[in-house]
Amino acid sequence: MQTDVLADIRACLRFYTRLPIGVGRDGHAMPDFSRLCWATPIAGACVGALGAAALWLSASFGLPAMVAATATVCVQALVTGALHEDGLADVADGFGGGHGREQKLAIMRDSRVGTFGVLALCLSTLLRVCALAAIMQKSVPLAVFALLGAAALSRAAGLLPLTQLRPARSDGAGSAAATPAPSAMRAALLIGVVLALAPALGAASLAQAVIGVMACFAAVMGVTELARRQIGGYTGDVLGAAQQSAEIALLVVWSAN
Repeated sequence: MQTDVLADIRACLRFYTRLPIGVGRDGHAMPDFSRLCWATPIAGACVGALGAAALWLSASFGLPAMVAATATVCVQALVTGALHEDGLADVADGFGGGHGREQKLAIMRDSRVGTFGVLALCLSTLLRVCALAAIMQKSVPLAVFALLGAAALSRAAGLLPLTQLRPARSDGAGSAAATPAPSAMRAALLIGVVLALAPALGAASLAQAVIGVMACFAAVMGVTELARRQIGGYTGDVLGAAQQSAEIALLVVWSAN
């Protein structure tokens, strides 16, 4: 049983990060989310922990909050290979620049990044850096808890479009993602919510932590509904955009005074 649990976590870490964790012939292939999506918040927490280490180290050297926050976001992007940022940029380009479902999907598949994608990446990165810097100015331990919680819950909640929509195309990463089993999805969300409430231990109020969780789910539902209207379903890029929106929503709420 313990071996199975560790294997599930490793499978999620291989997908969500570029860490050399037992990468074989399949490389960083998408895991079977129907069974092991419960492990996604744990993999997310590992990403958050690496970012938190960078933040703590930066703070210990007396770097300004904005510099420390920027370094932290850079470390997380390196660890994940900017997996979800890529999805956010593609969604922004497709939804913002396409006319009609098929053109939107074609733009999202194009490896080139357009104006909407660049703008989305700049604004999303700026929001994360500024929110994290504001949290740091309150308390460095609070920022550490916030990184762990946001990285964990956003990856669990970012899978919700799989349960609400059908694949927008018959091929691609999104169509290869299996719909999570209800029990596995509930476990993922429960673990993610518990970790996301951790900022309440780091000087944030419980009410603010709860509002952050609610904002996270609202952001994901917003992306899900937008995808339904724009392309009639989800793609892998939509899942990336959902995760990014969820993480940003959590950090922004937790940054408020």
